[in-house]
Amino acid sequence: MKAQWTFILILVFALITAIFAVFNVAPVRVHLIFTETELPLILIILGSTLLGGLIVGLIGVSRQFKLKKTIKQMEKQLVELKQASSPTATPAIVSEQPSPAPAEPETKQHVE
Repeated sequence: MKAQWTFILILVFALITAIFAVFNVAPVRVHLIFTETELPLILIILGSTLLGGLIVGLIGVSRQFKLKKTIKQMEKQLVELKQASSPTATPAIVSEQPSPAPAEPETKQHVE
């Protein structure tokens, strides 16, 4: 359900960005590091949005790979700990008969 809401919010954001970009089609001067160019503002808005989405997506993918690596390491550690804590000898068979109640200690009576 969370994935569906995330997808819906992404679509709404994309629609708002597209509408905003369509209303801003005037050419603008863009100063790059080594050059200067004139581009329609719609291209700047859409390009910036796509570049931002790409960066966020790459960060998310990188985080998922790190989490999967951590999960694999922890699963390996869990298996090692289980193997280390398991008894090496076979356990004794426990009888199903109830054990007798402990005997009461005898008290010595003094005869006078």
